Amino acid sequence: MKIYITRHGATEWNKEGRMQGWQDSNLTEIGVNNAKKLGDSLQSVDFDYIYCSPLGRAFDTAKYIRGNKDTEIIKIEDLKEMGFGIWEGMDHEKVKELYPTQQFNFWSKPQLYEPIDGESFHELIHRVKKALYDIINNTTGENILIVTHTAVIKAIYSIIKNYSIEDFWSKPFMYDTCLTVLEVEDKKIEIILEADISHLD
Repeated sequence: MKIYITRHGATEWNKEGRMQGWQDSNLTEIGVNNAKKLGDSLQSVDFDYIYCSPLGRAFDTAKYIRGNKDTEIIKIEDLKEMGFGIWEGMDHEKVKELYPTQQFNFWSKPQLYEPIDGESFHELIHRVKKALYDIINNTTGENILIVTHTAVIKAIYSIIKNYSIEDFWSKPFMYDTCLTVLEVEDKKIEIILEADISHLD
């Protein structure tokens, strides 16, 4: 089985530098176009299932990638972005100004990060691991597409590569619609493509 994983297209709040988390904003024109480009590059792949975050930006991205095919898009709650609590909708500079220690820890020392009404990295990884293994263990098919978010993809990397939370934000950077591909064979999961953006010209 191959699992293709992508981040949603760029959104209005991405453009404005706002924290999104469980809140949502619409895809920008660039975000829509990038999703369509990824869809074009994957035209030859026949997806048995498409799973996505329940958030609109991910669901819309999944629709653009699917194009005119009729594969059902199945929303999975545990694939939604990390919950940022009180930071949601706030721009990055405001977060830095009001919560300097938490903001520094979030990006630079995630093992020390303590959320305010949001999720911890431990909580995020726990639910993403459940979603990932539910998909692997309960899905029959050769090609699966998952459309989700930066922190969820980073959690998947940390699960597969088995690194600690302090390395959560290790490279590669997750550009919008970047593509990661997993190969699953006999319960072994291997990353065979990391955060590829070759479809974006």
